[in-house]
Amino acid sequence: MLPENIQRFLDDQVAEASVDYSDLKATYINGTLKRSPQVSQTEGLMSISTGIMRGLGVDVTVIRTVDHVIPPGLETDMTEHGYDRDDFPQIYAESIEPADIIILATPIWLGDQSSMTRLMIERMYAYSGELNDRGQWSYYGKVGGALITGNEDGGKHCSAMMLYSLQHIGLVIPPQADTYWNGEAGPGPSYLDPENGGTHNAWTTRNTAFMTWNILHMTRMVKDAGGIPAFGNLSSQWDLSMPDCPNPEYR
Repeated sequence: MLPENIQRFLDDQVAEASVDYSDLKATYINGTLKRSPQVSQTEGLMSISTGIMRGLGVDVTVIRTVDHVIPPGLETDMTEHGYDRDDFPQIYAESIEPADIIILATPIWLGDQSSMTRLMIERMYAYSGELNDRGQWSYYGKVGGALITGNEDGGKHCSAMMLYSLQHIGLVIPPQADTYWNGEAGPGPSYLDPENGGTHNAWTTRNTAFMTWNILHMTRMVKDAGGIPAFGNLSSQWDLSMPDCPNPEYR
């Protein structure tokens, strides 16, 4: 997919890496509106990042949100609030809670994140009031990033919203933890188009590699340090509990 010389360079980086990342788990959440097995342009860009991680032995999971039944809401299990089915509790337990790395990926529609991406952010937010085994909010110690594709503009806007959301619920955001590709204004090529698509855009490929390595470096540092220190950030030291509040932060 990538030009041969660029793919060879990325492969050489993986081969030359001197740090072991094979104990890490990464979950990519793809907010495409296309159900499998339709081709996702967002997953095309994502494959650069997942390729680096898999080459290093990282346990990588990719979730295509639209393939699942995930109701909207700010509760951990929406079947307890009137819905017949909710796949999110299982996704959280199997792929989000155990992950060291969570990367949100989205196409751009009308200049903003897809509805599937925002849905997953809101459902992840529902778990932000849970505690980890150190008594901190549940996402403390995880590292996040953002990946975006689309025609026209919106890449930086989407990154700003997505990375803000991740840090707000407790994830660590490394330097340059986002990457995006935007096509030209109006009807134009998509990322995977062979002629003028994003696979030939060295700037996006470079930034995707930078994002991936920065996330790996930061995750290695946080994990080796035993997580974020549990001092000054324990909710148990503050009596703000409101069990019936719709905002997970106050439960």
